[in-house]
Amino acid sequence: MAERLLDVKDVSIVFGGLRAVSNLTLHIDKGELVGLIGPNGAGKTTAFNMITGVYTPTEGEIFFDGEKSSGKKSYQVTQMGMARTFQNIRLFADLSVIDNVKIAYNMHVSYGLGNAIIRDKKYLAEEDVITNKALELLKIFHLEDLAQEKAKNLPYGQQRRLEIARALATEPKFLLLDEPAAGMNPQETHELMEMIRWIREKFNLTILLIEHDMSLVMGVCERIYVLEYGMLIAQGTPDEIKHNRRVIEAYLGEEVIG
Repeated sequence: MAERLLDVKDVSIVFGGLRAVSNLTLHIDKGELVGLIGPNGAGKTTAFNMITGVYTPTEGEIFFDGEKSSGKKSYQVTQMGMARTFQNIRLFADLSVIDNVKIAYNMHVSYGLGNAIIRDKKYLAEEDVITNKALELLKIFHLEDLAQEKAKNLPYGQQRRLEIARALATEPKFLLLDEPAAGMNPQETHELMEMIRWIREKFNLTILLIEHDMSLVMGVCERIYVLEYGMLIAQGTPDEIKHNRRVIEAYLGEEVIG
C-alpha cells in the first residue's frame, strides 16, 4: 500500500468574505507526480500557498508526512521537507547564480553566527561543502558556466531552471512547481517535462505541479486534480481528466485539453 505524504482535509480560505478555496480535499502518496489544474482564478496558487504555509486555512487541516503542517510558518514547512517555485520568478536578482543556490543550502548548516564572523575552520569547511553541492546542482541544470553571473542577467528559461535548482538545494521530500513552463517555447517545455521526470527519480521526490500547458500536464502527471472557482470538480488519471465533460466545459472547449 502506498504511503501518504500530503493530506489536505476539507480546507477552505476566506479573504474579506470571499471563499477563494472551498472544502478542498486531496492527497498525494510518496513518489507520485500529481497535477493541479484549472482555469485562471480557479484557486490553484492559493491552494499552493496554504500547503506551503504562506496562508493559514480558515477551515480544515493539512498534514505532511504524518504531522500537521497547517498553521506553521513557511520556513517551518520548508524545514519539514517542502520546497516550491513561484508563478512569478523570485530569485535574488542581484546575487550570483551560485549564491542563489547556496542560500538555500544554508538552512542545513551547523555553524553559528560566531563561526561565520571569525571564518573559522568549521565555517570554511561547511562553506566548501555547500559550494561543491551548489556546483553539482548547477551542472545538472546546465548552469555551471554561469555560476558567477548575476541571476537577473540570465534568459527567462535559465532563470526558471535556476529557481528549480534553488528549491532542490533545500533537500526536500516534496517539490511544488507553480507554472514552471510559463514563458517557455515548445522545445523548452519538452525539455522541462523530461527534466521533471528525471529529477523525481534522481532526488527521490514527490511532485505537485500547477501548469496551464496541458501537453506538459498530460505528458508527465500520473494523477490530476481540477479546480474551478476554488472548488474541486474532478480528479483522476490524465485519460480520465481528458474525457471528463465538466473539465472540458471549464476549459471552454475540447481543443484546450484534447
